[in-house]
Amino acid sequence: MADTAFDIVIIGSGPGGYVAAIRAAQLGLKTAIIEKQFLGGICLNWGCIPTKALLRSAEIYHYMQHAKDYGLAADNIRFDPTAVVQRSRGVSKRLNDGVGFLMKKNKISVIWGEAVIEAPGKISVKAARAEAPKGALGPGSYQAKHIIVATGARPRVLPGLEPDKKLVWTYFEAMAPEKMPKSLLVVGSGAIGIEFASFYRTMGAEVTVVEVLPQILPVEDAEIAAFARKALEKQGIKIKTDTKVAKLDRKADSVVATIEDAKGTTETVEFERVISAVGVVGNIEGLGLEKLGVKTDRGCVVIDGLGRTNVPGVYAIGDVAGPPMLAHKAEHEGVICVEAIKGLHPHPMDKSLIPGCTYCQPQVASVGLTEARAKEGGREIRVGRFPFVGNGKAIALGEDQGLVKVIFDKKTGQLLGAHMVGAEVTELIQGYVVAMNLETTEEELMHTVFPHPTLSEMMKEAVLDAYGKVLNI
Repeated sequence: MADTAFDIVIIGSGPGGYVAAIRAAQLGLKTAIIEKQFLGGICLNWGCIPTKALLRSAEIYHYMQHAKDYGLAADNIRFDPTAVVQRSRGVSKRLNDGVGFLMKKNKISVIWGEAVIEAPGKISVKAARAEAPKGALGPGSYQAKHIIVATGARPRVLPGLEPDKKLVWTYFEAMAPEKMPKSLLVVGSGAIGIEFASFYRTMGAEVTVVEVLPQILPVEDAEIAAFARKALEKQGIKIKTDTKVAKLDRKADSVVATIEDAKGTTETVEFERVISAVGVVGNIEGLGLEKLGVKTDRGCVVIDGLGRTNVPGVYAIGDVAGPPMLAHKAEHEGVICVEAIKGLHPHPMDKSLIPGCTYCQPQVASVGLTEARAKEGGREIRVGRFPFVGNGKAIALGEDQGLVKVIFDKKTGQLLGAHMVGAEVTELIQGYVVAMNLETTEEELMHTVFPHPTLSEMMKEAVLDAYGKVLNI
């Protein structure tokens, strides 16, 4: 008879859930993870990873089209949409299989099914629709001293923009199109919307982005967002801010959108397909949270800095526990939560140190306060900037359009925020994240020797610029 009692049971096997399970097992806690659909969750199967595989295909296609800019010749450039999608799904499967291996390696029990928390310490699991992996435990009653909810989030649905999987897509359908649409409306200009806009435009679609707020990438620094917008528009993406989609009329194989600006002026435009990218909402339903009295707010579970809910023995991590809804935040939250359960006294989550990345072309990356937020907080600040056009490596790469921006506290020299747009900035941002985590001031950064020729040199140059010492511009 299968063992049904555990120290920790985690509901959901996304980045937060499976990482929390591994850390719990490392700490000697008897651990199980409950999953109903696919190991690795949305991130590995339908989010972060497969979208980056699609964007990589688009990036290479873009470079092939511009081979002559590098002194090369490439004729009859084309792409196979089926093969592009198949590659993306193959990358996803490889990582999905990898999570299964990690569960076995760390002796973590996988329970396959849909979970309901009947009471603190008690979970019932009913059969899932998806086929269970080999060796997984099945439906039944399970006990755990600690229950961690890591059920993630799903696309937000707005009235009139309900997805139908054929004409109006969420990111699920957008990642596996049967054919490449000739025209596309993207509703919402956060990271998901802009990444898909960038992908489909590179693959040849006429793309329009509609955003209800005044700037695209609303969480980013306004100057960086404006730079990104100009670059995206130069590629041919039409961007409409302070604008909403008032109505969608669905035809046999197209959608007529009524688009309304801030002044109330409307226009109707026909598109082959629509992507709704208006955010996500936590998966809090059907888990028994309401019956237990677990506090929620705006579709997410309310937690403290250690993942604890208001109900002893019940925890939450990742997207279901609120923004920023990022895989790396979920992973770190999972580790913190488990270490606190074990009594290791980890540092509570500091959301100001979580970087955000958007993998469009050009890439966007940031950490900490924007210039506007710093000023709103009453800070006296120093701002430094360095453009890609002043960097030798960027010019050699043919990627001389971009900007690095840093924000310091004028009185203390504390690095408050860093914001970038341009080639490979999603790889560069971590340097500033480490610096902020170590409470670095401008002095340490100025005394750090950066290798030449690299894009990373711009990070130091931006710091120098904030203090009137910039060298190469």
